[in-house]
Amino acid sequence: MVLEMFNHWVFGNTSFAKHEEYDEFRYKLLLVLTLSGAVCTALFVLGEYFRLNRIETLHFYSMQVFTVGAMVLWWVLRGHKQWFVPLAWAYEILCLLEYTSSLWFVPGDELRLMWFFVNVPGVFLMLGNRVGWSVVALTIGILLVSNAFMPSPYSQNAMVTATLSLLYLGMFFHAFGARSVSFFQRMRDYNQQLEALASHDTLTGVLNTRAYYQECERLVAMARRNVQPFAVLFVDLDHFKKVNDTHGHAAGDAVLRSMAKCMGSTIRRTDVLGRIGGEEFSVFLPNTSRVGAVRLAESLRTTLEHCMPDIGNQRLKVTASIGVAVCDGQVQEMAVIQQRADEAMYVAKALGRNRVSVFEDLPEAPEARAAP
Repeated sequence: MVLEMFNHWVFGNTSFAKHEEYDEFRYKLLLVLTLSGAVCTALFVLGEYFRLNRIETLHFYSMQVFTVGAMVLWWVLRGHKQWFVPLAWAYEILCLLEYTSSLWFVPGDELRLMWFFVNVPGVFLMLGNRVGWSVVALTIGILLVSNAFMPSPYSQNAMVTATLSLLYLGMFFHAFGARSVSFFQRMRDYNQQLEALASHDTLTGVLNTRAYYQECERLVAMARRNVQPFAVLFVDLDHFKKVNDTHGHAAGDAVLRSMAKCMGSTIRRTDVLGRIGGEEFSVFLPNTSRVGAVRLAESLRTTLEHCMPDIGNQRLKVTASIGVAVCDGQVQEMAVIQQRADEAMYVAKALGRNRVSVFEDLPEAPEARAAP
């Protein structure tokens, strides 16, 4: 509980998608760096207030500016991941100014050069290799130019060591950063491929039963929150068993692939298509009224009728019976709406197939189900 509260205080409520793991890492790294940088510098400032360590006046003011600036950047970044790049640049500029101030105004601290070195890894990790090398070059320039004008300059050997060390750090984190990004991209691609395999029907490429109903539940919950209507189409191919019996299962598979492709090209981008049985498909229509659902169902039926997949040397005409169920009042459970669409589809088959039937138009007790 305490850890959760601490994480919420440091990182805010920003959420990231599954494919944004590396972006989340950089975002949280910047938050940690800005907060820890502000805290550490504030400790130096407090030391001056209590006369524990003396700081030259100009650098004392510089440290106060850095502390306030870092805290502001940390506070602004929490909950605003879209501002990551400009805020990362702002923090880097603030750091370089503070380290340069230390270089000029704290001549008694021989280790003040270390701040430039600890700055390099964060730049490569947060802003990439190109920016990292730019900062390395800028840092070397600052050190070489400033050293010539400092009251107590570093020796020539110290400058050579500092330059070579910065170059070494740059090469090390260049390789590390490039490898990390490459590894992340490969893992992301592999995960996406695995998710696609786990959620899509291997024959038709549309969502499988589990993934389809999972997405429908999410959309139903969204409809409930936004008080929006939705509809479900139950699509069953007519006389599909005859296709398998007459032309073989390979031909049946070809028909299923072709019909699924035709359905996918007919529905809207916001609609969800899934294969829920052998020759049975279902389409979820978010934010759709009865009129819109019936219109789309008729368009889908006409498209499938004219799909005419190629089977050997002939084009086979395959039709579909479609049941429509609409929820435009109190939101029902997905299972209820799906069952109503299923009932409407069976009535469409009983009335002669290749037609659309709407559940709301059915009598109280639908007639006996016809065989598919």
